[in-house]
Amino acid sequence: MTDATSPSKTPKPRPTKDRLIRAAAHLFGNHGYHGVGLAEILTKAQAPKGSMYHHFPNGKSDLAMASATWASDQILLLIAASFEPSENFTEGATTLCHKLADLFEITGKWCGCPISSTLFEGPDNAEFHRHAAHLFEGWITEVDDHAQRLGMAKDKSALAAQNFYILLQGSWQLARVRRDSDVIRALPALLHYKPTKSDRSCGDLNAPSGT
Repeated sequence: MTDATSPSKTPKPRPTKDRLIRAAAHLFGNHGYHGVGLAEILTKAQAPKGSMYHHFPNGKSDLAMASATWASDQILLLIAASFEPSENFTEGATTLCHKLADLFEITGKWCGCPISSTLFEGPDNAEFHRHAAHLFEGWITEVDDHAQRLGMAKDKSALAAQNFYILLQGSWQLARVRRDSDVIRALPALLHYKPTKSDRSCGDLNAPSGT
């Protein structure tokens, strides 16, 4: 996961805590929580060993929560940058998908959803799961707010935002499997997809019985 914005000038060295969070977000996104060791994070962050527990008393688990929050904030920035200048929901969704596809390419066409990769690998970790739910709901709420601002009725905006989130997660995983960012770019076309009669004849689960 990288910054949502790219400064024109070379930035000053970041504080150690910030470097640890960003390094962890990148490594967890590519290899998953259990695929990354503390030594690897320290090396990538160019941080001294003692800094880990100074900033994150519970070590890796605290760092995972912090890195997931940081990565989620980057997505929220992308959502805002995509929808705020747009004239309608579809335009905003299309812009967001193109930005995410570009980000996917920058990370080498391998980085998965930073929240899922970081917080979903421990099936018994209730704290991780609660935090993941909170972060994902934040994405949905942000899109919902923009949908309403762009003129979508409130009773439809929540469903549109949730549907978009579901499609986005699926396209992100498929893009990672295929190593193809165009999977994400093609997502907006699905927002208006309606099954045809031929689709129903091929097994549409919503088709009336006997048809």
